[in-house]
Amino acid sequence: MAEHDHNLLIERRFDEMGLELSFANHVDERDDFDSSSIASRVADLHDAFCDPDVAGIMTVIGGANSNELLSHLDWDLIAANPKVFCGYSDITTLQNAILAKVGLVTYLGPHWSTFGMRDHFEPTGEWFKAALFDDGPIELHPADTWTDDPWFSHQDARVLRRNDGWWPIQWGEGRGRIVGGNLCTLNLLQGTEYMPSLDGAVLFVEDDAASDVQTFARDLTSLLQLPDAEGVRGMIVGRFQMASGMTRALLEQIVSRQPSLGGVPVLANADFGHTSPLATLPIGGSAQLHVGEHPLLTIAHS
Repeated sequence: MAEHDHNLLIERRFDEMGLELSFANHVDERDDFDSSSIASRVADLHDAFCDPDVAGIMTVIGGANSNELLSHLDWDLIAANPKVFCGYSDITTLQNAILAKVGLVTYLGPHWSTFGMRDHFEPTGEWFKAALFDDGPIELHPADTWTDDPWFSHQDARVLRRNDGWWPIQWGEGRGRIVGGNLCTLNLLQGTEYMPSLDGAVLFVEDDAASDVQTFARDLTSLLQLPDAEGVRGMIVGRFQMASGMTRALLEQIVSRQPSLGGVPVLANADFGHTSPLATLPIGGSAQLHVGEHPLLTIAHS
């Protein structure tokens, strides 16, 4: 699929939602780190937040160095201009820092580029619309199928897999504020003023194929050794990419070794992370979790 056709598909999908796209001044800038300068990215974010014609901000793609921006952002400006902010993966640093600094709900969901997925895009698109256009609570259910392929470079070579559903790792019930996203990226905030409290939180965590079983295990342990992790009220784990080597049995062992998760409901193989489809979740919103023979997961904006 040519880049021109990819962009036309994205534009059409946003048109169908009644949304007009505009792009930041430095969106095409590219440096030695496959990114752009701190000054450029900060300027683009500030411009988007303070522009009254901008209703929402979407990341084009993730950014491994997004935490570089945190000490340069004008938090008062962001607090005074609340609006939708959506992305996933390395954008986790910005989302959780915004929650910690100003209490604004942001959205763990697709990038702008995700809307260029020609086939098997749903239910990602439907979940996005439900989260951003409806005010009521969202009851999530497992997708019937999923993909774990480099669709962005091979739109004609997709592999559709049958979903075996959610994995109830630990039974129980919990309700709390949603914190999390990409695990190894969230951990970059530890010990800083940008880390939101885990007390009273329902954790959503996922990682990509670069995080193998051992890496995920020690990263989760590190997060749950924070002093306020004893207040975690539940945890939902996103679906792992196949290359990670994670299995349900291994994840059960990892969870069982976490003292702060004792008696806490844990659900895994959920539809968020680096596979598709991708649910849109409000970071700073709330989740009500029931894990049993028939798990239930309800998401609210506040």
